[in-house]
Amino acid sequence: MKRLYTFLSLSLSFFMLQAQAQRKGYWQQKVDYTMHIDVNENTYQYAGDMKLLYANNSGKELHKVYFHLYFNAFQPGSMMDYRLQTIPDPDKRMMIKPNNADTPQSRIALLQPNEIGYQKIKSLTFNGVPATYSVSGTILTVELPAALQDGAVGEFNMTWDAQVPEQIRRSGRNSKEGVALSMTQWYPKMAHFDDYGWHLDEYVAREFIAPFGDFDVTIHLNKDYVIGGSGKLQNPKQVKGYDPSAKPKADKNNKVAWHFKANQIHDFAWAADPKMVVDSAQTKGGVMVYTVFLPTNSDVIKNWKTALNLSTEFFDFASAKFGAYPWPTYSIVQGGDGGMEYGTATLVTGGRNLAGLVGVIFHEAAHSWYQHLFGINETVDEWFDEGFTSYVQDLAFQELFDKKGAVETNPMIGSYRAYYKLALSGKEEPMSLLADYYKTNYAYTQASYTKGAVLAEQLGYIIGKENLEKTFLAFYERWKFKHPTPQDFKRVAEEVSGINLKWYFNLFINTTRTIDYGIEDVSDEQIVLRNKSDIAMPLDVLVAYEDGSQELFYIPLREMRGQKPAEGFAMYSNVKRTVLEDWFWTKPTYNIKLSKKPKKVVIDPTQRLADVESSDNTLTR
Repeated sequence: MKRLYTFLSLSLSFFMLQAQAQRKGYWQQKVDYTMHIDVNENTYQYAGDMKLLYANNSGKELHKVYFHLYFNAFQPGSMMDYRLQTIPDPDKRMMIKPNNADTPQSRIALLQPNEIGYQKIKSLTFNGVPATYSVSGTILTVELPAALQDGAVGEFNMTWDAQVPEQIRRSGRNSKEGVALSMTQWYPKMAHFDDYGWHLDEYVAREFIAPFGDFDVTIHLNKDYVIGGSGKLQNPKQVKGYDPSAKPKADKNNKVAWHFKANQIHDFAWAADPKMVVDSAQTKGGVMVYTVFLPTNSDVIKNWKTALNLSTEFFDFASAKFGAYPWPTYSIVQGGDGGMEYGTATLVTGGRNLAGLVGVIFHEAAHSWYQHLFGINETVDEWFDEGFTSYVQDLAFQELFDKKGAVETNPMIGSYRAYYKLALSGKEEPMSLLADYYKTNYAYTQASYTKGAVLAEQLGYIIGKENLEKTFLAFYERWKFKHPTPQDFKRVAEEVSGINLKWYFNLFINTTRTIDYGIEDVSDEQIVLRNKSDIAMPLDVLVAYEDGSQELFYIPLREMRGQKPAEGFAMYSNVKRTVLEDWFWTKPTYNIKLSKKPKKVVIDPTQRLADVESSDNTLTR
């Protein structure tokens, strides 16, 4: 009886925590997919059969829903095709110079009918009644025969035929490295619906968003193939590669059924090839990590074995710093054309040197937090997804691969340098821009990956390194398995630190303004600082005196309405810290009064302030 009472108490506490965890009025939809796929490996076509349960928690009745048909983008004349033809710096993987032409052309434009991708709906019912539907590009619009009421669960049953396109971007057949099938964004996927409405972005090779749900997927494929994919394989003894004692028994069509299940994810991916091999190892936290790859030579095999061992360390490392990885498995599968994250799995190219292989695995595995555990809308807040993932990746790489530990002062210094180059290039666009709409791939990449990482590290400069670490863990507890926005992360950081951050998130995300401070003058009596930029920031100013002592002056920003605590950097040990009166953005200069003669003055010795011109941040008398 006592055990039952304890269980009920814990359950009630968990329910109350979840109920209070998100902002007031928060809701999200839910999906449950059951799919059977029959693949013809010779024609690269397959037939799909899906039952989808869709829970409507929106507070509204729905008369219409939408699905994504991503394979339709790989057709001549698609929006993705025209995007390649018009953007100044198209992705080189998606371009080709046919017949020794001088100008590269879109590979999509040259696809023949047997090479294109498509998803053609054969039948579609809602709660057993045929539904009216239409297709425009990569969006399937479904008119419901009866409204889906708030609080109700509707059942869709769909059959479709599909053709896997040539490997051009992420999905495809016959990758450059020889992987037969890279199956990503391969099924009709329910579009995301939230407070902002339906997210109906045409696929132009950028990012994704989808509701959380459970997946039960059975893939019928030639018995000689090995599959790596999302979720947990339910029948390892009936298929090739996962169990040494397995004896796959084929049906009359020489196929076996691969059965995968995954809960609480929002994307399911897989790749397959007859030459693939499987390896696995378990983390200290109990996560089973699989590698599924082509063993092309001894160096490749050695690199994948080393990468597997490092990957188990990665999940323990990231779980400690950013919250426990909650799923039982993670699969690292060779496929695609680079690296891309999916639910409990990633597809990466495998013929890399060790550092390159580990780096891409760490990045995509880090997406298990920043996009898959927190279902970030990366079509809208791409920097929140890619930038924070890059932050996790760099910390782990320095700790586990370089074996030197994370850089004590600024572990993101590489991202800072890339951001400075972007800021001074004249090509920067605000990070708040929708991912699809950047004028150049360069601006998109640097804004989302590098400036996003800078935002995270510089946030630690503003609120304190220890407060940043606490923020990541508090954010995990509040927003796991939900769809947070950057504002939600900001609120957590404000609650943890007691500092107002409205100004920082607004100016650094929504504008291309830059930070630039300088030491204008130093005398025996004072230091004169100048804000030469259009973003105001708090300052750490380290002064070395002629008598050999040091003093760290901390100048809060008035808009913060608070102060960061002292930080435990080694360079600050035995250094007196003096908190000065706050500075405010309407005043261009600030004077620090001195009681001793200064020898050297340094603004931000940790180099976490993203100052685009740091040559005047140090002055030696």
